[in-house]
Amino acid sequence: MTLSAPRRVLAGLFAACLLSGCAATDAGPGYYWQSVTGHLKLMHAARPVQDWIDDPATPAPLQQKLALTQRIRDFAVTELGLPDNASYRRYADLHRKAAVYNVVAAPALSLELQRWCFPVTGCVGYRGYFDETEARAFAGTLGNDLDVAVYPVPAYSTLGWMNWAGGDPLLNTFIGYPEGELARLVFHELAHQVVYANGDTTFNESFATAVERIGGTRWLAQSDEAARRAYETFDERRQAFRALTRETRAQLQTLYADPSLDEASKRARKTEILQGFRQRYANLRQSWGGYAGYDLWVAQANNASFGAQAAYDQWVTAFERLFEREGRSFPRFYDAVRRLASLPVAERQAALQALDPAAPLPSPS
Repeated sequence: MTLSAPRRVLAGLFAACLLSGCAATDAGPGYYWQSVTGHLKLMHAARPVQDWIDDPATPAPLQQKLALTQRIRDFAVTELGLPDNASYRRYADLHRKAAVYNVVAAPALSLELQRWCFPVTGCVGYRGYFDETEARAFAGTLGNDLDVAVYPVPAYSTLGWMNWAGGDPLLNTFIGYPEGELARLVFHELAHQVVYANGDTTFNESFATAVERIGGTRWLAQSDEAARRAYETFDERRQAFRALTRETRAQLQTLYADPSLDEASKRARKTEILQGFRQRYANLRQSWGGYAGYDLWVAQANNASFGAQAAYDQWVTAFERLFEREGRSFPRFYDAVRRLASLPVAERQAALQALDPAAPLPSPS
C-alpha cells in the first residue's frame, strides 16, 4: 500500500519514536524533537548498498563487507524465514561510533531498571538519544540516589515501520564486525520485525538473541574456515565475559534480597562485589592479550548496567528449547513465539520458565 504524504510523515515520526521514545508523560518537546530529527538524519544518510559498491571512492574493504551483508541478508530470508523487505539493503556512515546512546538507571540496592513509557513500545527500561552529549546530560539529571549508565548501541530496529522509506540501514557502527558477529546482528534486528511484545524488553531481546544464535550457527556452518576461526575468538571472549557478568549479577541479586543485612552492610558488600568483578575482568583481559572491547562497560558497571544486560540472556535458553520443540521449523517457532507474545505477562513468563526452570523470573524491564 502506498502512503499519502501526510501519512508518510506521520509514519516517519511514529517510527522515530519507537526506540528513542516520545511520550508526553515521560519526555518533553526537546526529547521528541531529537528523536525525530536524529532518526530522519540517519535515514537521509543511507544510500543503496549497490551504489556504495559501484562507487570508486568506496574503499575496497568496505565494498567487500557490503557485498557480504547482502549474502547474509538473502540467507536471513531463505534459511531463517526472516522478513524479505527493504531493511539492510542500504548503508549509511554516521561519522560516529554508535547509532544511539541509551540511558539506564536503577536504585542503589536493586537491579530493577527505572522504566519510561512510550507509544507502541510500551514501558521500557531505557531512554535513547542520538547525541551522546544529550544522553549524558539527561543521565546527570537523574540524581545521586540512582545507579546510572550510558552505553552505545550500534543498531536499533524500527520494527518494520520504516520499510516504506527504505527500511533500517546498515551502519558504519557495526559494518566492521567479524563476519559471524555481523550476521548475528542482522538476524537479531530482523527478528524484532517478526515478533514484538509491548513493554517486555526481556522477552523481545531474549527472543532476538535466540534467533541470532541459531542463525549465526547456521551461517558459519557454510562459511569458510577463516571466518569461523575469527568468530570463535570473538565469541570465546564474549561468552567468558557474559559468564562473569552473570555470576556478578547473581551475587548482587542475592545480596539485595538478603533480609539479614542492613543498608550500610549491603552498600559495603556491593562495593566489594564490584571491585571483585573488575579484578576478574582485568585477569580475563590479560589472558586475551590486552583485548579492550569491554573496558567502557566495565568502567561504569553498576546496578543499571547489570540490569540492562539481563534482558539479553534471561530467556534465551527457553526460546532455544522452544525452537527444538517446534521441530527446528522457523515458521512454527515464530508462530509459537507470537502466541507467547499475546499472553498476559505473568502467563508468558510462566510458559518460558516451564521451558527453562533454571531461569529466575526477571525484574520488570
